[in-house]
Amino acid sequence: MSDLDTKERIQPGTAPGEDVAFEIHGDGDFPTADMSLSIGPAHPATHGVFRIVLEMDGERVREARPVIGYMHRGFEKLAEYRDYRQIKALVNRHDWLSGFSNELGVALAVEKMMEMEVPDRAQWIRMLIAEWNRILNHLMFIGSYAIELGAITPMFYAFREREDIQHLLESATGGRLHFTYNQPGGLKIDLPKGFLRESQRLSTVVRERLPDYFDLVLGNEIFQGRTKGIGPLPSDVALSIGVTGPTLQATGVAEDPRVTEPYLKYGEIDVPVPVGENGDSFDRFSCLLRRIQASLDIIDQVHDHVPPGPVNSKLPKMVKAPEGATYVRTENPLGQLGYWLESDGGRTPWRLKMRTPSFSNVQAIPYLMEGVLLPDAISILGSVFFVVGDIDR
Repeated sequence: MSDLDTKERIQPGTAPGEDVAFEIHGDGDFPTADMSLSIGPAHPATHGVFRIVLEMDGERVREARPVIGYMHRGFEKLAEYRDYRQIKALVNRHDWLSGFSNELGVALAVEKMMEMEVPDRAQWIRMLIAEWNRILNHLMFIGSYAIELGAITPMFYAFREREDIQHLLESATGGRLHFTYNQPGGLKIDLPKGFLRESQRLSTVVRERLPDYFDLVLGNEIFQGRTKGIGPLPSDVALSIGVTGPTLQATGVAEDPRVTEPYLKYGEIDVPVPVGENGDSFDRFSCLLRRIQASLDIIDQVHDHVPPGPVNSKLPKMVKAPEGATYVRTENPLGQLGYWLESDGGRTPWRLKMRTPSFSNVQAIPYLMEGVLLPDAISILGSVFFVVGDIDR
């Protein structure tokens, strides 16, 4: 059937050379062909191998289906064949932007199961490194989201700060991505001489540079036009889906385990939790940016509380957890990370199950993308923060 047959017909009796009159049938909307559009799978050199299938009605998204599983490496199963001290080398890789925070959760779970006492100095240092790791993570997403919307400059700014922070953490842990700094009972080694002084200096530098991001990105008219009102997520829907972290906090829900279920020494300091109002792409990015400010506030408080003393407890040559199970949740950079650890009394876990924030966050994509235009789908996808290895664990 031709286009004229489907939508427009030339009025009968029109002579050659006369103006052509058209008759529009239906409600005035032109028909469009349905089309499946596959975004991805992306190359491993990008955020990771992830695919999303869009069912399009012209320029509008009718349905979005995330397709996962391209990077599955079986971390949970591999952990059953590792000593309790070795699991950290696995878990700091599923979210490669949050290595320290990943291994911290495992250490806390093992310590809870074995009822281990952790020295105060180790707990405060864990908080300090965890907040710097949170800033590292957020800076990457701030730079990459801007690129996805067509602006490259914020990435240069973000990597300037990232390099300074990574140099700081490397001086203590010896690693840049996979720190393996935690261990059951405390830390691998103590901080090097001058670390706290350098951390204080770097906190001041990053805080002074932070307004540049607000002006460069949040204050940009193009960025506001591409994100404000795009992909709003109501708080009740967010809670029913199970999203956490900045994706949830952008909806106005101030849920953060550091406040609602404190671990380490978070209960002894003030922990700011930035929240949004509309839960749209702009609020999600704004929350991410303001979480950097919140982490700097925590870091400055920790500097005043780090006591002298040991950083680890003495471990036996053979670490065995008593028979039983435990669950620990922490606030990772992208949301809540939970570890279910079960022991049969042996040297290795009988079962390790991870509740990763990225896996839950991507569940919001079908809801957010339904009915939006294709360019807005890119804005939404970039504002739902996830690392693919954290999904395909």
